[in-house]
Amino acid sequence: MRIAQRAQRVEPFYVMELAKAAQAMAASAAPGDRSMLYLNIGEPDFTAPPLVQEAAIRAIHGGQSQYTPATGLPALRRAISGWYAARFGLDIDPGRIVITAGASAALQLACLALIEAGDEVLMPDPSYPCNRQFVQAAEGRATLIRTGPAERFQLSAAQVEVAWNPATRGVLLASPSNPTGTSIARDELERIARVVRARGGITMVDEIYLGLSYDDAYGHSALGLPDGLGDEVISVNSFSKYFNMTGWRLGWLVLPPALVPAVERLAQNLFICASTVAQHAALACFEPESLAEYERRRAEFRARRDYFIPELKRLGMAVPVEPDGAFYAWADVTQLCKRWGIAPRGERPDEGGSWALAFELMKRCQLATTPGRDFGQADPWRYLRFSTANSMAQLQEAVRRLEQAL
Repeated sequence: MRIAQRAQRVEPFYVMELAKAAQAMAASAAPGDRSMLYLNIGEPDFTAPPLVQEAAIRAIHGGQSQYTPATGLPALRRAISGWYAARFGLDIDPGRIVITAGASAALQLACLALIEAGDEVLMPDPSYPCNRQFVQAAEGRATLIRTGPAERFQLSAAQVEVAWNPATRGVLLASPSNPTGTSIARDELERIARVVRARGGITMVDEIYLGLSYDDAYGHSALGLPDGLGDEVISVNSFSKYFNMTGWRLGWLVLPPALVPAVERLAQNLFICASTVAQHAALACFEPESLAEYERRRAEFRARRDYFIPELKRLGMAVPVEPDGAFYAWADVTQLCKRWGIAPRGERPDEGGSWALAFELMKRCQLATTPGRDFGQADPWRYLRFSTANSMAQLQEAVRRLEQAL
């Protein structure tokens, strides 16, 4: 069977490959052996709060399962608009909001609406690997720009200006970012948007972790940029992370008004609509009781970060930039590799460095982590991503096992 080139160009998602290896190792464990701890997947251990679950049950029992408009339930679009007003002080017209089948569908729709074959989109290295694939699926080209601790692992306006060329269509940013948990400072984000505007480009910002910001200096939406820049931004968001609804597959876009009809046509043809039951359930996310619970959980995620990162440092794994959001620790494991006799890097990406260390941690500590290989070419062998979305008890156990192994 002939497989299309676009499918063959998609690289494996190594996070999932490691997850399969961890699950296989766990399945082969003898009775009484330690269970595997999974600090590799970025999924909250919390589930949807009670009011959301109850709303889903009511929708099912009430037969509220027919198609909705392709842009989503009007009531849900209004509720999201109200959340922006209450949380960020932003006046977002509900007509600019399009409900999607998760942030993945949102990114796919935005890329298909804006990117032509051969267009180049600038992205930071490291960054979430699937975002590159959405650009590629639209026949564009993701161009990774090396970043480091000095840039908080984020693009700067100066880098965008230097990298821009006739094929460049725009930038795709993430704030806070996966895998680093770092955000773009407000003034730097404004400078980037101005550089892009001056060149007639597009600014897309993945804000799915925005609700899980812990620092007021960074907890802002690109939609609030001054001088009309916020009205030009394409913002991607989701109910998965802050709202703890990963498997419900529900997200949204905030678009410039002129882009809404094009995205609506694409959504009608590609998705028809997002899950109706999930949309009715998500209305309950914005009830005062639910919002209070989400804020309690945000404080818990922050406490986990504040415990785990100092422990990593104590054990010899540097975290070059303190994450200000999300639930990740992007750790430099060079010294640990040397200590365990693992080559700091190999000739191939599947040997040495953090890749080999991840398998060693599974064997020695029954601890699943994510090596840097997925996230770009900027020294991926040097970094390991830990997810702190797990319970405090599991994080404490992970530290105990690491300390014992060391």
